[in-house]
Amino acid sequence: MSAVPAIPGSRVIVLFLVMLVAAAGNTAMQSALPAIASELDMPDVWVSLAFSWSALLWVITAPKWARLSDRRGRKQLMSIGIIGFVASMGLCGLVLWMGLAGWICPVATFILFALFRSLYGGFGSAAPPAVQAYVAARTEREERTKALSMLASSFGVGTVIGPAVAHYLLFPPFGLAGPLIMFAVFGVAVLIALHVQLPNDTPKFAARGSVAAYPNAGSMNAPDAEQEDGQALDSTLPTNEVRLPWRDDRMLSWLLAGLIGGHAQAILLGVVGFLVRDRLGLHDKPWEAVQASGSVMLIGAMATLLAQWGLIPMLSLAARSSVLLGSVLALIGVVLTGVSHDFYGISTGFAIASLGFGLFRPGFTAGASLAVQRHEQGDVAGKIASINGAAYIFAPAVGVALFSVWEPATFLLIGAALLFLILWGRRTLTLPA
Repeated sequence: MSAVPAIPGSRVIVLFLVMLVAAAGNTAMQSALPAIASELDMPDVWVSLAFSWSALLWVITAPKWARLSDRRGRKQLMSIGIIGFVASMGLCGLVLWMGLAGWICPVATFILFALFRSLYGGFGSAAPPAVQAYVAARTEREERTKALSMLASSFGVGTVIGPAVAHYLLFPPFGLAGPLIMFAVFGVAVLIALHVQLPNDTPKFAARGSVAAYPNAGSMNAPDAEQEDGQALDSTLPTNEVRLPWRDDRMLSWLLAGLIGGHAQAILLGVVGFLVRDRLGLHDKPWEAVQASGSVMLIGAMATLLAQWGLIPMLSLAARSSVLLGSVLALIGVVLTGVSHDFYGISTGFAIASLGFGLFRPGFTAGASLAVQRHEQGDVAGKIASINGAAYIFAPAVGVALFSVWEPATFLLIGAALLFLILWGRRTLTLPA
């Protein structure tokens, strides 16, 4: 039996690309921005603040788009998400190109970059829940989990593709802004394929799309493929929406663990590109800085995929074990990254840290989900997405600011957070019998 009998293969590919292009574009941008900041002589923290603003908008708007995905118009919501991505990448790329060419001053470049980046934060979150709802509304229960799991992998693949290709997209006349311009073009191609391949919405079943967390290099922020006990999403929507208090004792410790570990990961991801640029002495070699940063991020993304696609299924790690083991590995990797001053040391440390965070994130997600009952899954999924997104609002900017003042401070902060999580988590992370 085909994995998605109700959806032709060409349409599945389009849905996969809708999810992939945003993750790849964002990681490609992250690998190029430290070099761009050096060329514009902009304070590093300004770049991080632009991402903070975008992440804040994502957290605010994502639940609204997810609620709209409960109804018809999923193709339109996907289009809105892709248009937001294309407009943001294209306009940000043009602004950075103009700034690099000296046509506008660095301050104006930053202000316009932050403004145009907000287009993605406000509208990009429309696509992931719409993709999930589209698939869930057109597949039988037994095929749905396989289909959604396959689509979930698109974010992971995107985090590998983005850093891997970024330095190949540096070309005249756009130079360092080339990756942003080209991913805007890729987004247009995906938008055209979406409108050509996907028909207008005529759902076979009712279905709900989950809130998606802000996509970043170290997080596989894809829609949930399964619910508790391996049960796929229900084909009918509940009549009464469940709203759990944040202080619910069953899941509170898991949410706090996600908040602490998520902030630690966000700080590391926010600072790693600047670390590579500074430690390897590439301030005056922007193209080499993009290649080096992209290579380190690529290695980290592959380590994350190894954890989530290999180690967790192979070792059958429970939620608590995944969180604690992942935190220990992340701590080791952060220490090694913080003390390394060459490419191999930084790459090795970042890979170990990414492997750890790759174990941590699914563990915290599974623990929070298993702590509540099936009819409460929708609400806890929204809270998990909020926790994941909230970590990227202030943490990267704080990490970069500390790094600019005193480099060890950033790694001491991350290490302290992870050490606390390990010691505290051993006592408090439990699941109901």
